[in-house]
Amino acid sequence: MPGFFAFRPSDMKTIPLARRDWIAGLEKGLAILEAFDNQHARMTATQAGERTGLSRTAARRYLLTLESLGYVYTDGRLFGLTPRVLRVGWSYFDSARLPRTVQPYLQQLSATLNESAYVSVLDDWDLVVIARNGVSRVMTTGFVLGARVPAPLISPGVVLLAHKEDQEAVSNWLDGVELAPFTAHTITSASRLREKIVRARVDGYALIEQQLQVGVRGVAVPLRNRNGDVVAALSTNMSIGNESPEEAVRRVLPHLQETALAMLNVL
Repeated sequence: MPGFFAFRPSDMKTIPLARRDWIAGLEKGLAILEAFDNQHARMTATQAGERTGLSRTAARRYLLTLESLGYVYTDGRLFGLTPRVLRVGWSYFDSARLPRTVQPYLQQLSATLNESAYVSVLDDWDLVVIARNGVSRVMTTGFVLGARVPAPLISPGVVLLAHKEDQEAVSNWLDGVELAPFTAHTITSASRLREKIVRARVDGYALIEQQLQVGVRGVAVPLRNRNGDVVAALSTNMSIGNESPEEAVRRVLPHLQETALAMLNVL
């Protein structure tokens, strides 16, 4: 078996499809849903059209259809998403084999390290957490299931970028993207981010500190299937405290690598 994915989310736009099989309406409807984000939580039909390349009239028809289906609400002028949209996303967690398969390994790893453990994948240039296991103590260093963050600013994202086949595409994207500084330590320089990615490819792991949250460090390794393909990343987050980067790597990296190796035959 080639692994868990016949396709990966980040590859969806590159899969060829015969024109006769393409449903343009579905594409446009999904584009409308994806147009909503933190900066565009509520939009008029005109704004939705501008963000999706649709006319106001077409955007309004899609929005009204989505409202009828329960995915969108409106006050007569502005439109916003309803909780029903979560059904689409959570269907992945309910149906995909990968999150269910890795969960026992995350539980064991988290208990060993006394830190939260995660498995994540790329969706385009974002890192998405698809499985996690936390520790019993209160943590402020973790990510919720389904969390989406810019890949270059988190250890599993750097690992996955480092193992993408098309490194030229990664480099070109870094040259064109504008990353928001989440902390005073956030690296937004394309050249420095590229160095991190290259180092992760050479070292076989990534260590990232304080990029999204002050005082938080992450370490990640690639997860490979039995064919040697990198299909996800395994990571842990921790408070920096008095532990040096070198001490943190010595403490957690062997366990991450051991767990990744144990998963090899089930991926």
